[in-house]
Amino acid sequence: MNNGFNEAFSSSSPFNYEFSPGNRLIDIFPNCFSFHTLNRKSNNNVKSHLLKLNDLTLQVSSDPWSVVVVIDASIKNQVTTLISYVYNHDRPVIKIVHHTVNIITTKAKLFMIRCKIDQAIHLSNVSKILIITGSIHMARRIFDLTSHLYQAQSAAISGELREFFKRASSNSINFWDCPSNCKWLLHNTVDQETKEFNLSSVFPCKSLWNFSKKCEYDSILNNWKMSFQASDAKALLSQVLK
Repeated sequence: MNNGFNEAFSSSSPFNYEFSPGNRLIDIFPNCFSFHTLNRKSNNNVKSHLLKLNDLTLQVSSDPWSVVVVIDASIKNQVTTLISYVYNHDRPVIKIVHHTVNIITTKAKLFMIRCKIDQAIHLSNVSKILIITGSIHMARRIFDLTSHLYQAQSAAISGELREFFKRASSNSINFWDCPSNCKWLLHNTVDQETKEFNLSSVFPCKSLWNFSKKCEYDSILNNWKMSFQASDAKALLSQVLK
């Protein structure tokens, strides 16, 4: 179990070179990643999507140079729980559990994707990564060219993938959409575990993200007030108000 990301991360990094034209992953490695989304309104499309996922998973699982990562998350008792399984050929399955009480689910999911990508690319001789998640919209944030609240996390993931793609032109990462209601075997196992995981906060009234951010903002305001009281600006403002 890992609680290492139970903290407030910096959100925006609009001037990061990772997102400047010509340096973006989509500019340099357009053929090294792909997204396979699911049309959830069509039953035929869902069946076809899951059959392809079955075949692909079997192929990748039998390939010593490939990794399958299955990720899911849930919220219970104000605690966000994320669980992942990592499959790599004949190696033992790696199970990782993360939980947090003061971070919004969106950022937690993006952080989990970042952790799993980092873990997968550091396995020896890995050239292909298959990530299966019900939050594929979150994975798209990694390659989002616009400024958004989670850009700092996206920049970190982008940097890791950049090094991975540089190793060999055949290296790739593929994201596959797999909603919980599809009950696909591997993802359903992870989904059920996240829902069954029960961790109660010692101080539930203090575990909300809003409370955490309020403390942070109150601290900033108090520091600003102290600085203002000790500065010449206070005396100048008093003269102006008179």
